[in-house]
Amino acid sequence: MAKVLPTIHLQTTCSMKCLPSFSMLPSTLHLEKKPPLFYHRNRSFQRFSTRSFEMESDGKLSDVGREEAELMVDASSDSSSHVDDEYPSGEFVYKENDIWKDLVVKSRMLIAWPWQRVKKGSVLTMKIRGEISDQLKSRFSSGLSLPQICENFIKAAYDPRISGIYLHIEPLSCGWGKVEEIYRHVVDFKKSGKFIVGYVPVCGEKEYYIGSVCEELYAPPSAYFQLYGLTVQASFLGGVLEKIGIEPQVQRIGKYKSAGDQLTRKSISDENREMLTALLDNIYGNWVEKISLAKGKKKEDIVSFINEGVYEINRLKEDGWITDIKYDDEVVSLLKQRLDIPSDKKLPTVDYRKYSRVKKWTLGLTGYRNQIVIIRASGSISRVRGAFSTSNSGIVAEQFIEKIRTVRDSKKYKAVVIRIDSPGGDALASDLMWREIKLLAASKPVIASMADVAASGGYYMAMAAQTIVAENLTLTGSIGVVTGKFNLGNLYEKIGFNKEIISRGRYAELTAAEQRPFRDDEAELFAKSAQNAYRGFRDKAASSRSMTIDKMEEVAQGRVWTGNDAASRGLVDAVGGLSRAVAIAKQKANLPMDEEVTLVELSRPSTSLPELLGGLGGSIAEADKAIRELLEVMASSSGIQARMDGIMMEQLGGSYTNIIFTVIKDYLSSL
Repeated sequence: MAKVLPTIHLQTTCSMKCLPSFSMLPSTLHLEKKPPLFYHRNRSFQRFSTRSFEMESDGKLSDVGREEAELMVDASSDSSSHVDDEYPSGEFVYKENDIWKDLVVKSRMLIAWPWQRVKKGSVLTMKIRGEISDQLKSRFSSGLSLPQICENFIKAAYDPRISGIYLHIEPLSCGWGKVEEIYRHVVDFKKSGKFIVGYVPVCGEKEYYIGSVCEELYAPPSAYFQLYGLTVQASFLGGVLEKIGIEPQVQRIGKYKSAGDQLTRKSISDENREMLTALLDNIYGNWVEKISLAKGKKKEDIVSFINEGVYEINRLKEDGWITDIKYDDEVVSLLKQRLDIPSDKKLPTVDYRKYSRVKKWTLGLTGYRNQIVIIRASGSISRVRGAFSTSNSGIVAEQFIEKIRTVRDSKKYKAVVIRIDSPGGDALASDLMWREIKLLAASKPVIASMADVAASGGYYMAMAAQTIVAENLTLTGSIGVVTGKFNLGNLYEKIGFNKEIISRGRYAELTAAEQRPFRDDEAELFAKSAQNAYRGFRDKAASSRSMTIDKMEEVAQGRVWTGNDAASRGLVDAVGGLSRAVAIAKQKANLPMDEEVTLVELSRPSTSLPELLGGLGGSIAEADKAIRELLEVMASSSGIQARMDGIMMEQLGGSYTNIIFTVIKDYLSSL
């Protein structure tokens, strides 16, 4: 079913599989602020199969001056110093409706379905918190959808029934790419002249990043503010595994590929420290720069404030970090005064979910002659759907390829935008999708748009497109290989377990014999296989990006880059969000840049029973989902992976994590 739409936390996890038994060991790497006690931190666990491509991982301005600064921020967020002029910016331009279109819109509002009607003068209330999916959500699905959040901002800008937005911002579990996209839409909405007021009861760097560009930002007297900076944390299991008799045997191809380090080392490598420091510096530097522009402060004043460790709400108000200190009901009272609503009357509001049901057709924001299709690819990559998976379980190559072929055979779509939010997965699946995207790109313009992460298998897909657009802080690249298995011989000896294998074929026991280390000839074959897999990935990337092998080797080797750094090194063409990708698609399709186009989402997820229960608030759904995801990991195949372990899998929640760590804790305590 097609739907028409309008135009780091960095966590590393891995597990190794020893056939036929299954073992999982966690290793986490965080790129985030130091977690306060009141935060709920979602962690995730990803499978690391026998061979994988992986990554580890204050002066104040006047109101006019502040608005000018925010426009500067908007311009900077959609452009790259490396490719300023070659591609259109895709910057949002608000256009007032003429008399005729205004009449059409009002007429359509009169005939809209009851559940799509909104009271005139309403305030759109949106609460953004927790995980935010890059996929469309059905009516009964739990959680938030970035496409629908962005669509609501655009609809509200043009909807004469909406007077403004009241935005509740609470702790976010998404990556910086999605934060950038929401930030951009807040700035775009303000061009309509309507107000947008933010409220932050709990606020860290990501939450303040969005709140800083709201027209006003309020916090309650007891609000938790944790603007203390960002940290990188890398954990190592080498010492633990040594004590319990487990020997990881890892072949690492690419000096920055550090997934194996977490299993074999007891401390961080120089290369991993270099890579993580660069990522941290990029994110921290971007945060300081954007906040300084949004709040009209000098960068050195921002850094000084962070280094003071300020947590008092009064100080935040005095220094201009927030507008005022007020409870939610007091902010609502202010909004009533702004809208001339009597204090004894209720503020007319419409929430995120109800407003998501308002059709763009009603507001005259669709129905344009030329169409550009958006194909979304979010989550871990697999070749076929697993026995325990649902329609929303990551990227399934079989289904993705069907969509690609449908679009290729259709003459109604002028261009294609493939929206990628994936750390990768099955290497074969990634290659099959790469081939289909290349064939599609031979018939019509194809633009890749990266969200939080498009690395390893995610980058594999993107490099088949004619043009790649990434957010400034998208995590991408990770062109490298890590292969390995566990030698459990010492552990088996400690617990009195024995395993005998009868085999035929010189290398039959290559991955099956976890009770012993590799023989010399097996280790040589394993290493050669890894080198071959890496060369295939690297050479295909070099060809796709029109680089020499030597030039690609400089930026490959498993290194992860932010979108901005990737652009300066030729891995990405332009920096910006989905709107810039659409603008480039129009350019490539030879469509007038000032002509509106209809964006068509090729499909939307169906509603599963767990999602339905979750949408109704049933806690049973969360447990069901956690168990299902765990079974999916355990049942997945052990083929070659093109995966960037280390990026939080956003569809997996805390319940899943708790199950994983409970299993590990019970296992280790039994030794």
